[in-house]
Amino acid sequence: MTDGLTVLVFGASGMVGQGVLRECLLDDRVREVRAVVRAPLGVTDPKLREVVGTDLALPGEHLAGVDATFDSVGVSSSGRREPEYRRLTYDLTVGIARAVADASPGSAFAYVSGAGTDRDGRLMWARVKGETEDAVAALPLRTWLLRPGIIQPLHGVRTKTRLYGVVYAALRPAFPLLRRVAPDHVTTTEAVGRAFLAAVTGGASEGVLTTSGINALADESPGGRRS
Repeated sequence: MTDGLTVLVFGASGMVGQGVLRECLLDDRVREVRAVVRAPLGVTDPKLREVVGTDLALPGEHLAGVDATFDSVGVSSSGRREPEYRRLTYDLTVGIARAVADASPGSAFAYVSGAGTDRDGRLMWARVKGETEDAVAALPLRTWLLRPGIIQPLHGVRTKTRLYGVVYAALRPAFPLLRRVAPDHVTTTEAVGRAFLAAVTGGASEGVLTTSGINALADESPGGRRS
């Protein structure tokens, strides 16, 4: 890490991924960011290298020499039956993690599942994400499993999910109050990015990071809270 981190980001076009990409590009500890995307992001930065392709889990030289990977790919379970949701969540995420483990074994890997994830839960999405967490954690990687609750988008970050966009717009005036009265349930896109970098550089033991853990790591990272 003497020359800086090489970070791999999957899901950089999504709301959480946009926030993490921003924090990685701003952080002096990061030397290079490789964003694996299906379409160009439209972002220009000397640190950024885009890898464009339709198969995100396809092996390639961009996976080698990676210090840390952030994975927030996936879709909402709304309107989807389990086989489709499992394919777009479990199969895709585990495929990505296996490819990274083969190319950069022992590197750091952070997977965003969500609050309520439970392999034995009654809800389909919670079970699938719980199984996904288990499969990723079993690979030869240093693994963090992020389970954020409500995420406030900051710094121009936008969600591509229409329903979420409506919800975030309605909640925008209430976010400051929500973060004061329910700090263990509300975080921000900035905090997730900062917590990811703090965790993979030694700020937290491997395992599950809930919203409170994400916020604590973000506040303790270099520079403290910026939002």
